[in-house]
Amino acid sequence: MANVTNIMLQGTSSHVGKSVLTAALIRCLKNRGFRVAPFKAQNMALNSAVAQDGGEIGRAQAMQAEAAGLAPSVHMNPILLKPTGDSQSQVIIQGRVFATMSAREYHAFKKEALKYVLESYSKLAETNDIIVIEGAGSPAEVNLRENDIANMGIAEAVESPVLLIGDIDRGGVFASIVGTLELLEYDERERIKGLIINKFRGDKALLDPGLEFLQNRTGKAVIGVVPYFTDLTLPDEDSVSLESRYDNRAGDSGKVKVAVVKLPRVSNFTDFDPFKDDANVEMSFITTPQEIEGADLLILPGTKSTLSDLFWMKTRGFGPAIKEHLARGGMVAGICGGFQMLGRAIKDPYGVETGPAEGSGLGLIEATTVVGKDKKTFEVAAVAKYRDKDYEVKGYEIHMGETIVKGQPFSKVLERNGKPGYFPDGAASADGMVWGTYIHGIFDNDLFRGALLSSFNKGISTEARSFGDAKRDSLSSLATIFERNVDMAAVLKVIGV
Repeated sequence: MANVTNIMLQGTSSHVGKSVLTAALIRCLKNRGFRVAPFKAQNMALNSAVAQDGGEIGRAQAMQAEAAGLAPSVHMNPILLKPTGDSQSQVIIQGRVFATMSAREYHAFKKEALKYVLESYSKLAETNDIIVIEGAGSPAEVNLRENDIANMGIAEAVESPVLLIGDIDRGGVFASIVGTLELLEYDERERIKGLIINKFRGDKALLDPGLEFLQNRTGKAVIGVVPYFTDLTLPDEDSVSLESRYDNRAGDSGKVKVAVVKLPRVSNFTDFDPFKDDANVEMSFITTPQEIEGADLLILPGTKSTLSDLFWMKTRGFGPAIKEHLARGGMVAGICGGFQMLGRAIKDPYGVETGPAEGSGLGLIEATTVVGKDKKTFEVAAVAKYRDKDYEVKGYEIHMGETIVKGQPFSKVLERNGKPGYFPDGAASADGMVWGTYIHGIFDNDLFRGALLSSFNKGISTEARSFGDAKRDSLSSLATIFERNVDMAAVLKVIGV
């Protein structure tokens, strides 16, 4: 580790924009010719990705790896926590399921977890000049300070300077910054070398008195004020961001209306980012059956607790509403856990999920799912058949269940983690109006997405905008925004380069 240097971005709370600003800084450093890698010691998220070696990491770290021009690695996010209920999480270490723990059990385990964190950091340090570390939550959570591996604990362990980010859009940014610093120990405060205010709207001149106050009160310089932006194609990491709506009372807008059920434990909702970026689509995340009305395509997304979320849907009356949607000529698709829900039954004989041991599905396809003990994570290449035409698609699988299907599969997986083979995936009804797949990222594939949208007879071309290009352009624009609004000379000085 002698030749590597680092910097850490921490926040006054969750959702202040740490992940996005970390990606921005990484791209700025890459543009200067540095070999740079992202690192988040501990991440709690239901949005995950499959790394190059087949292991599972947080989706944000996969995006940050893209900003660095690197393939995602399990060492970029050595500890991933995936909540399975209100008080326990599946603990994934270096890409593989380690155990399911309660909050108390995991708190006691963190001292042991540190060795995996430092091992992963050392792996990244072997091939990079700079490691940009992202914190989790807030460093001022005094109840979690003991054995901390997410914020100041890891900063101290790898001797990293820190930039502290506050979110002005939610209000109270001066109080949150001052309060955070007040709750830190002296040595921890000394690690913070600068402040960044994120998501600013309006006239910056009106903010200047506040910046002067922060400098005088804390002794820390504000090295950047980053504006609020909404027009970039970047993934959200938490379901609190799922607020887009369409008006199901309006007449035909000429756009395809896509409704995604916002399940209580929805996961991998970045699957639907290509729709948010598509001018031909109005997308909504819905929580009631009444909101299905007016939709062309209804999607049941992935979930960390399929049986519990299926029960939630049934108690809310989604079952009859989905059948009415099909009777009106609408389409229903299921991704991963949503695909499992479309079948006849789901069984959990080993108690892997919290909740019921088995339940009847929606009965829209002839399939039965059994939840197994081992998680399957693959990067995949497949051929999906839609309207009697084959489309080459890529994506990834993350699932505990195995589904036995009677009838036509949705796709043929031809490659898993770089190894060729043949694996039938998913299922489709004879008329193609109900289909499901285990492939996350299926809508990222432009030709398939274009064919899907054009089939709703709204005059939409099958030539879809390249989602990959949109993401790459957004990362470049993100770096430009960072460069224009953050003192990069000060940042480089903090890093020591």
